[in-house]
Amino acid sequence: MRSAGPSVAPERDFSSASLPRHLARGAIGFGLVGGAVAMVAVVGPVALLAAPLALIAFRGCPTCWMVGLAQTVSRGRLERRCEDGVCTLARPSPAATAQE
Repeated sequence: MRSAGPSVAPERDFSSASLPRHLARGAIGFGLVGGAVAMVAVVGPVALLAAPLALIAFRGCPTCWMVGLAQTVSRGRLERRCEDGVCTLARPSPAATAQE
């Protein structure tokens, strides 16, 4: 029998180690998508084979990349606090920042 306790969804982390690395992944991904679409007129549908490589660069879809950009920019600036089933975003306490 399973417990009837609240289920906690696993957190997804789409962020990169640094902002320049994340922006480089985005430039590669958007470049591959744009290049694939632009090259269809020149080399035909074979150019669309570059599009799946963009998904690798994005670590999913472009929306996943955008979420990762927000996570990368806010890393260390915001923390999630959950109390009584209500979760909020807040700045980390100075004591927690000093320990890092």
